[in-house]
Amino acid sequence: MHDFPTFLNIPLSEWIDAVMNWLLDTFGTFFDVIGHGMLMLLLYIERFFLWLPWWFVILAVVVACWRVMDKWWHALVMAAMLFLIGTFGYWELAMMTLGLTTAAVIVSLAVGLPTGILMAKSDIVESITKPILDAMQTMPSFVYLIPALMFFGLGKVPALIATLIYAVPPVIRLTNVGIRQVPQSVLEAARAFGASPRQILFEVEIPLAIPSIMVGINQTTMMALAMVVIASMIGARGLGLEVLLAINRIEIGRGFEAGICIVFLAIIIDRLTTALATRRQETQKS
Repeated sequence: MHDFPTFLNIPLSEWIDAVMNWLLDTFGTFFDVIGHGMLMLLLYIERFFLWLPWWFVILAVVVACWRVMDKWWHALVMAAMLFLIGTFGYWELAMMTLGLTTAAVIVSLAVGLPTGILMAKSDIVESITKPILDAMQTMPSFVYLIPALMFFGLGKVPALIATLIYAVPPVIRLTNVGIRQVPQSVLEAARAFGASPRQILFEVEIPLAIPSIMVGINQTTMMALAMVVIASMIGARGLGLEVLLAINRIEIGRGFEAGICIVFLAIIIDRLTTALATRRQETQKS
């Protein structure tokens, strides 16, 4: 009486396995092409960051922080964080992590911005997409590794795919919200001046939604960076792999060094993108 009846069992896992096998058999070539394209993108970006001299990267961050934040000591703090990463011996791994994060953000924007615009333009698309985004944000991130592994095997590409799935929802949501919050009076004024729907979208709605979109890009970047440790479990190298090895070998100091390097990268990217969004908002208000 206390046991749940076994005949009410739903074999959901078997159904999912059957669908995955069918997808692999039917679209295997398609996944190979997608995987090759993403691998080339990731390798080019990673090689670019590794090719840059360390002093040039630090100098570029100093100049960017100084111009965007208008405070010289912020620029010095950011430069000190990057310098510390080098002194820990993790410069190359940090650039590899930056390469993976940048590739994930680029693909996320390529997917997320058009999807967010479609959501803003259609209530039906929004009602279909929102539950999918809810599932993507609440699903344990380890689950993303399973289909990525099945479709693309071990290596950098499944790590990029898993990072993309985890990081893309914020930019979709905030693009949708930013466009929907454009005042109706502004849209009516644009229509009164004879603007076409395309002109309204690209010259009115998207420029006014830029602050919200920038916040979405910031959140997407942070989530991509947070995924590097999990992505290292399926072949992504970088700082995440160092944290993973430190956990396996119980090397607390090594794990702390790699972890604090990830935190430094997150702080630098967060401050830069947040300052860019703030400047854009101030420009629009003025």
